Amino acid sequence: MMNAIRPFKLEIKEEEIKDLNSRLLNTRLPDQAPGEPWKTGTDLEWFKKLLEFWKKDFDWKNSENKLNAFPQFKTLISDIDVHFLHCEGQGNKNIPLLLMHGWPGSVFEFLDLIPILTNPKKFGINTDIAFTVIAPSLPGFGLSFEAFQKRFGVEEIADCLLDLMVNVLGYDKFCIQGGDWGSMIGTRISYKYPDQILGLHLNMLALRRDYDPERNILPDEQDYIDQIKKWRPEGMGYQAIQGSRPQTLAYALSDSPSGLAAWISEKFYEWTDCRGNPENSISFDKMLSNICLYWFSGAIGSSFWPYYARNRRPWFVPNGETISVPVGYCEFPKEMLKPKKTLAEKTYIDIRRWSKMEQGGHFAAFENPEVLAKEMFLFFSELDL
Repeated sequence: MMNAIRPFKLEIKEEEIKDLNSRLLNTRLPDQAPGEPWKTGTDLEWFKKLLEFWKKDFDWKNSENKLNAFPQFKTLISDIDVHFLHCEGQGNKNIPLLLMHGWPGSVFEFLDLIPILTNPKKFGINTDIAFTVIAPSLPGFGLSFEAFQKRFGVEEIADCLLDLMVNVLGYDKFCIQGGDWGSMIGTRISYKYPDQILGLHLNMLALRRDYDPERNILPDEQDYIDQIKKWRPEGMGYQAIQGSRPQTLAYALSDSPSGLAAWISEKFYEWTDCRGNPENSISFDKMLSNICLYWFSGAIGSSFWPYYARNRRPWFVPNGETISVPVGYCEFPKEMLKPKKTLAEKTYIDIRRWSKMEQGGHFAAFENPEVLAKEMFLFFSELDL
């Protein structure tokens, strides 16, 4: 029997907004650790500016209205009430596209990107195709979370979203775009269900990060290992705690909105091409829309689960296996890890497009929606869709 699809509109209760504002007014800030700003985490002076904007200038209802301008739905899959945007393409040939965020992202990342994908000619992109975009809140994230629901890792999320696309929405074949967890989930779907996938576009490559020290390491592998070694001591602390003690961290971030904002906004500094100031890449308004969705949904603890699961499972593409679907990749200069193409081709064996962008970082849809959209159309337009 077909799963029931229910229209959805986000409406946060006024008492919840008042509770948030009260907590913000009673924020107790730490002192600033010695050393350079941002070296030990979110910079105190910068964070005070974000907090002041949040208290005085940010309007959640405006963010809510922006999201509600898009068609939204919910449907029950694997006992998870999955939330998704479903935006029809406006072209002569409309191709279904599964568009996936990661952590600490949400569907708010895509509000500037989706109109370009659904109606490219309106934005000056000369192409014969457009996309019908399906952008879910990943199970366990944002509006696909309810307290005490079961937790999903990459494998379960992949199966759930394949079910959404094929069995609920009726798209036998579709395209995928993803970064961060969206990249890993898209890669898993493409590995497990290649006959359903027309093409896979990524702005982060989901390559395994462990290598057997007993065998000879090739030069392209060594380059990637060296990048990981450089990143691990300074950039992977969040993964260590989210992947080992997600419950403990959830107590703090579920109780303190400023703590939640500090934890998330550090990534808007660390992973963007912001030239030392996060709002050069992502405005305060967009940051806070995303952060508030984590706050109001209560999903921050659940959003850590893919890290916890990954630390206790084999890689989601078994060792020696490959991805056979056509792949496009665009590398932004501030992405954390940038493997060489020769290494990527050992997993993704049909790379059709490999592009290096001039600026941008990990949050491509937030930072550079027009650039990302153009890259997607250049890749997908060359495929037999």
